Amino acid sequence: MKRPLENSTFSTMKHWYTIGLKLIFEGILIGILTGFAIVLFRYSIEKISDFYPSIFSYLKEKPYFIPILFIILISIGIIIGLLIKAEPVVRGSGIPQVKGVLIRKTNMVWWRVLLGKMFGGILAIGAGLSLGREGPSVQIGAAVGQGFSKIFKRIKIEENFLITSGASAGLAAAFNAPLAGVIFALEEIHKSFSSLILLSAVSASVTADFIASGFFGINPVFNFKSIEVLPLKNYPYLFIVGAVIGLFGAFFNYSLLKVKDLYVKQKFIPIMVRPVIPLLFAGILGFFYPQVLGGGNTLVTSLTQNNFGIKLLFIFLVLKFAFTIFSYGSGAPGGIFLPLLVIGAITGNLLGIFFNHAFNLSSAYINNFIILAMAGYFAAIVKAPITGIVLITEMTGSFNHLLSLSIVVFISYFFANLVGSKPIYESLLQRSLQNEEYASFVGEPKTRVVLEIPISIESEIEGQKIKDVCWPQGCLLVGIKRGEEEIIPKGETIIYPGDYLVVLTNEEEVGQVMEKISEFSQGSKIKTYYQHDLFFSKFMRFLKDIFRKK
Repeated sequence: MKRPLENSTFSTMKHWYTIGLKLIFEGILIGILTGFAIVLFRYSIEKISDFYPSIFSYLKEKPYFIPILFIILISIGIIIGLLIKAEPVVRGSGIPQVKGVLIRKTNMVWWRVLLGKMFGGILAIGAGLSLGREGPSVQIGAAVGQGFSKIFKRIKIEENFLITSGASAGLAAAFNAPLAGVIFALEEIHKSFSSLILLSAVSASVTADFIASGFFGINPVFNFKSIEVLPLKNYPYLFIVGAVIGLFGAFFNYSLLKVKDLYVKQKFIPIMVRPVIPLLFAGILGFFYPQVLGGGNTLVTSLTQNNFGIKLLFIFLVLKFAFTIFSYGSGAPGGIFLPLLVIGAITGNLLGIFFNHAFNLSSAYINNFIILAMAGYFAAIVKAPITGIVLITEMTGSFNHLLSLSIVVFISYFFANLVGSKPIYESLLQRSLQNEEYASFVGEPKTRVVLEIPISIESEIEGQKIKDVCWPQGCLLVGIKRGEEEIIPKGETIIYPGDYLVVLTNEEEVGQVMEKISEFSQGSKIKTYYQHDLFFSKFMRFLKDIFRKK
């Protein structure tokens, strides 16, 4: 008897219904591999960054060696430029590229991305650019997951879960935050809950965090000590913090996209020269304000231990903000997670000092606003509020601020939506696809892919019968998940909110099918405001209706 072909309809559907337990063990293996890769990545960056103070102190004593520093920085910039020109997928954060791979919009060669992102990220961040390790860590983990799939010849449906497992493991190992890695995979990368994603992401994230903790210890990234809980009587200040941070986050998104476009429009500046520009600024800033170089996690810690003056904090804020967007806009490999947390922390410190001077708020609570502003700024920029709350909680090692964190995140998220700010990673992916920066995904017509698509409340097909829905060509609805129940779809079967559609399609058509079904499964009403969160969409619509009546 002839054996069914790999990735055929039979093998794909059989694999779909027997994949659960297998993903746990594969997630553990990917977590181990990703953990060691991120340990090497983090260790290299930290060791290079440790030389910052001694290098610039030495050059201040012997200034005639300064030209050598800038020659080295120019050389590093050209090497990075040649790298991102040869392999465009390693540019920037890496998170938009991972999202593009999962929705079949971009292509990624795992071993080229793994080597290019590791080497390029170490050079860029190690040389002082205001970039973070988390984005590259996510993409490195995704490349590990894809490589595992390719080497062991997994079918396409399984490969997506393995890529997601690696991505969540990368974030967990980068920040010692396993739960944040899992939530990030669900909330930001897939924007839906899936038991299969949860199984693979949890096993990979916990394993990778265990590996990283063995090398770097189990202490949180931001080791805030003895910070008192903010009393309820001081909660009115949270509304001011949330509003300011939300609007400031929207401004960050706007500025980052504008600077990225500015680099692209300067045709006379070759791609391989673009990283040289921020690296030259890094050389200058190192002599005057070395605190703004690199990711900036030490700067956050120093905010809680030193009483910086308002003038110096404003200088830190302006320089870190500008240096981050120009570093990222150049295309150098590196993320914005850590720099944006630093910008949020500085802003929170300034707001805490303002409340202390203007309203006699006890100085003991100034550090609280550093933590709160970091979470709010993350939520306003990335538009992943739950990830923001969990990430800051894990990074600070304290659950005492959970209520105040949630309030600030909600308010900042709301104000960012109010001015029309979109999620930064989706905006970056959209710009990159428009500019054709990455190679387009080309699928194989004989390869079958299973998609799992959630149905939102108030979607266009909510309450409709399957036979009345105008399904896109090239797809077949093979199942509906409703809670723990598996439903065989029939023409009379009604679609309800919370259902998960199991759709079979060809790999070459998967991008168009996903885009079409996602449009009517999420609903045009929801997309008008913010398609990823029903509660905020309804709340904003309610407020707008009130203003219209007035």
